Amino acid sequence: MGKIKVENDCNGIAGLKVVEPAVFGDSRGYFMETYNYNDFKEAGIDCTFVQDNQSSSRKGVLRGLHFQIAYPQDKLVRVIRGEVYDVAVDLREGSETFGKHYGVVLSEENKKQFFIPKGFAHGFIVLSEEAEFCYKVTDFYHANDEGGLIWNDPEIGVKWPMPQGMTERDLILSDKDRQWGGIREYASKKS
Repeated sequence: MGKIKVENDCNGIAGLKVVEPAVFGDSRGYFMETYNYNDFKEAGIDCTFVQDNQSSSRKGVLRGLHFQIAYPQDKLVRVIRGEVYDVAVDLREGSETFGKHYGVVLSEENKKQFFIPKGFAHGFIVLSEEAEFCYKVTDFYHANDEGGLIWNDPEIGVKWPMPQGMTERDLILSDKDRQWGGIREYASKKS
């Protein structure tokens, strides 16, 4: 029997999965497997991860909503320090849930992981003072292959929780993330 619990009903969007590892703790601390190919395969996540990435961000940083154009990636994301609200938006051509999103809080306390398959835009906002974010991907990084959607597109309608004491005006975004278009513009370019 696997050592993970998997939630498959992520707002009815097929392919997204929230993974909760078994955590074994005692007075010394805890132990958990963050990835075991056999357990993940049994849960329907059968892919080969080729690269691990890690980022550090401070409170109020919003990264996203990003996707890869010619070299799409499956992603398995988690937080090892702090807390983020993590979001995936369905961009799969012909999908019944195209444009729908799902969000989940990932934190060092809950130890949840979020599996995001190819064909989704992805982003997160840091809710704690700082956060360290780790993710596995199934293709290598390719420069100049990133696409994106504007984080506050009303068509998508993500209700981003604001970090305590902050408003949308206080959010910290890259110049690139301020300039992406919306999902309607994305869809018109695809057709």
